[in-house]
Amino acid sequence: MRVYISVDMEGVAGVVHEDQTDPTDPLHAGEYNRFRRLMTAEANAAIEGALAAGATTVLVNDSHWFMRNLLAEELHPSAELLSGGPKLRSMMEGVEQGFEAAMLIGYHARAGAAAAIIDHTYTGRVYEARLNGRPVGELAINAALAGTYGVPIALVSGDQTLAQEAREFLGESVETVIVKQAVGRFAARSVAPVEACRRIRDGAASALRRAHRPFTLDSPIRLEVDFALTQMADMAELVPGSVRTGGRTVEYVHQDYREVFRAWRALYNLAGVE
Repeated sequence: MRVYISVDMEGVAGVVHEDQTDPTDPLHAGEYNRFRRLMTAEANAAIEGALAAGATTVLVNDSHWFMRNLLAEELHPSAELLSGGPKLRSMMEGVEQGFEAAMLIGYHARAGAAAAIIDHTYTGRVYEARLNGRPVGELAINAALAGTYGVPIALVSGDQTLAQEAREFLGESVETVIVKQAVGRFAARSVAPVEACRRIRDGAASALRRAHRPFTLDSPIRLEVDFALTQMADMAELVPGSVRTGGRTVEYVHQDYREVFRAWRALYNLAGVE
């Protein structure tokens, strides 16, 4: 069995503020380095669970910020690490190589979700993203890309709001590991890191022992992005094939979700150009 793992940071046990996840801020470098170690520990727990379920190949994709967070020297030796960027498929780079299942570790809820730690959708430039009219976050956006390659999401970990989002999109069969209860954007009641790792390890082993269905979208697929500011939409609408449908809204429609995902990446990146 081949298993793919995408690891973000905001959903890691104990993380409650952006300062703890920001690799660019020298004032909080100590905190960031603490939590990248905990991020690595949760990745290792997922790897161990996958191996216990019979995985023969495990690929771990570092999916946070510049994607250079996981400590290579501390990663489980049975896994391969995909790090750095930019990557064409971003948080899901490598999933196209063929896997029986994927896990999303340390993920967070979509932008605008209440009681969710550091809620956002890829970037603070995005106020809301919708696929076929339905508000989505990184979980659904990434799960849909995995689905185009026939890869189902077996497990997600993060706070309780992320878990609810996962069940709404992926169904009740998805394993949801809750490592903290968010009480606001920058506050949560978290289990101890060692307990979070135990839950992820056990959850991964359990999830991978049962079948899961890939998440796919009906075509044509309509992506709508509401940006935080109109000037961001001014730049985003330069993406070929996109249509400006509102003051801060840009739409893109295509039959193939892989092309929609490429457009998504271009839209939010261009929105950051002044």
